[in-house]
Amino acid sequence: MKICIVEDEAVWRDKIRASVEKYCTDQNISAQVNAFGSGKEFMENADAELLFLDIELADGEDGFRIAEKLMDAGSQCRICFLTSHAEMARCGYRVNAFRYIDKKYLEEMDEALDAFFKTRIQERIISCKDTAGIWRRIQLSELLLVETNGRKLRYLMRDGREHICEGRISETAKGLSAFGFFYVQRSYIVNLKYIESVNSHEIMLCNGLRIAIGRVHSREFRKEFFKWRMLFGD
Repeated sequence: MKICIVEDEAVWRDKIRASVEKYCTDQNISAQVNAFGSGKEFMENADAELLFLDIELADGEDGFRIAEKLMDAGSQCRICFLTSHAEMARCGYRVNAFRYIDKKYLEEMDEALDAFFKTRIQERIISCKDTAGIWRRIQLSELLLVETNGRKLRYLMRDGREHICEGRISETAKGLSAFGFFYVQRSYIVNLKYIESVNSHEIMLCNGLRIAIGRVHSREFRKEFFKWRMLFGD
């Protein structure tokens, strides 16, 4: 995860960076946070999934113009504009701004980060090779669970479709853990988004399926489940 900040004033740059880093630490999110003092410096290293971009930069640089250059280059970077002038917010719509943050209210950054990570989870697509050798694209927001079946994995979608693919469940669990999935017991990885209820020994998914919580994973599961619900729950 790469997060960048473009802000020409060092005081604000340091405050914004500290705010982003604190959020990531508090939420146990692994992220590389880079801060730049000019748009030119950033564009020379333009590689970010989330960008906090000041609108009014030194030497006549324009944050909106930088955003347009990113769009023209096909960048999928989400942009949160920063400014001290609230009246400029309406201009952000022409470059599809993800958020607009008034510097006087930096606490709004937490909400922007919450929304970004929720969107990132919903948009993520993975690929797996099925038993016929065909690569299948799986939208994580629609994936209900992954179940091991010998040396095969069953990917069950929310609408009931399923894909039988090659893979090891332990390795798959590691890859999905950053996207709201939990290895709840030896045979199942579940999407925390679709858990309807939890009791002392099992969970129930939105399709009515009940899955026992492995004793080894019980404490960690509850911690992750309630943290995820607080952060992303509707």
